[in-house]
Amino acid sequence: MSKTNPGNYFEDFRLGQVLSHATPRTVTAGDVALYNALYGPRFALTSSDEFARSCGLPAAPVDPLVAFHMVFGKTVPDISLNAVANLGYAEGLFLKALYPGDTVTATSEVIGLKENSNRKTGVVYVRTTGENQHGETVLSYVRWVMVRKRSEDAEVGEQATPKLATAVAASDLLLPQGLDFSKYDFALAGAPHAFEDYAVGEKIDHVDGMAIEEAEHQMATRLYQNTAKVHFNQYERARDPTGRRLVYGGVVISTAKALSFNGLQNAGLILAINGGRHVNPYFAGATVFAWSEVLDKADLGDGVGALRLRLVATKDRPCADFPDKDEAGAWPAEVILDFDYWAAVPKKAG
Repeated sequence: MSKTNPGNYFEDFRLGQVLSHATPRTVTAGDVALYNALYGPRFALTSSDEFARSCGLPAAPVDPLVAFHMVFGKTVPDISLNAVANLGYAEGLFLKALYPGDTVTATSEVIGLKENSNRKTGVVYVRTTGENQHGETVLSYVRWVMVRKRSEDAEVGEQATPKLATAVAASDLLLPQGLDFSKYDFALAGAPHAFEDYAVGEKIDHVDGMAIEEAEHQMATRLYQNTAKVHFNQYERARDPTGRRLVYGGVVISTAKALSFNGLQNAGLILAINGGRHVNPYFAGATVFAWSEVLDKADLGDGVGALRLRLVATKDRPCADFPDKDEAGAWPAEVILDFDYWAAVPKKAG
């Protein structure tokens, strides 16, 4: 009997199935330093212990995307080792701030299955939950992924496509315990723009561009213990028409989020992921640009607001012209990410 894990194929999943993922992961200051080296985020709240303390927190929290990547990576061996592509995200909530020294574990429940008409693949929907060492939920999100079948002739069990919310309700957003923006230092944060300064419908070109190299994206993906073959196995990728390893979509998300600092300096803390889609594949070497659109605003009280933001990333196409969908609703080929999230923003004093 083989002791190795070939990963699950589409016909191995069942509605209601609960998967407990290996391996517990203690997040360290080294993880944070490497994350910063890979993407270069400059948001003050997650960069400085002293700045975070001035905002009522015990120390700088780990960037929420680090928590997302760590939890995501754990799910790969059980859910997407045999994936063709990760298709999207929804209903993501960050419920508890993560700090260096916290340990993360993850479980997933299969909430949807849909075999494709070619009978070679199917779409698996899972709700994944990450917990800390105290059993407290750190984050929860839904993702769906196209997974190969082991055999085209294999029969599959009950199928269903879940109905997902188009966005997380503002009333469900949770702030890190103790967060207080009454003494927020806009100068140290890098810009004076408060919650009141942003308007629904406003678009912001983040101007800067950043190329992702092969070594960087593979190092980042290994950091999250993500073992998906499409990111590492050049032997298998050589048989693909592209012949290249795909960059893990989370690397694109973090790169685009880091680029968003220029224009959204005070919106670094993600509270929820409303939806997300990797529109076109991204391969190392191309330069990533990004722009954001303010989709909605919510007053959370006590000096804190939330912006609902659409973050769009492109490859080798600066965003001054804000590339948009065509009449058929399709993005241009240069668009690689369409990411919808809520972020906390300080309001003006008084």
